[in-house]
Amino acid sequence: MLEQIKQSSLGNWQSIAVEIRPSSLKNEDGTLKPFYLKRLFSFLPEDRFELEITNYADPFGEIPTAKMFIKGHVEWKGAHPIAEGAQKVDFTADESYEVTSLHQGFTDLLNNLAKERFENWETGKSQDILKKKFPPFGLAEGQIFKEYDLIYIVKNMMFWGARNIDGRGFDTEENRPTNLQIPMIRK
Repeated sequence: MLEQIKQSSLGNWQSIAVEIRPSSLKNEDGTLKPFYLKRLFSFLPEDRFELEITNYADPFGEIPTAKMFIKGHVEWKGAHPIAEGAQKVDFTADESYEVTSLHQGFTDLLNNLAKERFENWETGKSQDILKKKFPPFGLAEGQIFKEYDLIYIVKNMMFWGARNIDGRGFDTEENRPTNLQIPMIRK
């Protein structure tokens, strides 16, 4: 069954529309700030992947703020109880992790928070953050970004795990998602 799931995962996937997730950042009243994004995902042979995420300042995707491009490997960790055929997967961004500011406000933020080992941030220009200290994303020097997630495929839709409603990332096995988020469709 796992080989079947791996085969059906291969290819290109994309968000249906702008998605909303809770972020780890809070508004002044203590509520979590919304995080708007679109995903382009490629599942490649040999358990490799590429993921491009575009973040937006608004729910309609009219004001892009940043783009991230991640390349790495997937580890299959066994069945996930959310649905028959769902699988636990770990995504490790061990090949590339690039960030591009698409908005001057985000560029200014990066120039204040992410100076060490980076060139001056410019809107529209990518920089590789792989294994570098990157405070805006909570990454420490030498750290490789990894998420403990899930994949469930049904009717040409690929579901990943829904973000924890308290904004916690999928940074440990204990934080692995227990619900499904909005699916991507084949591109």
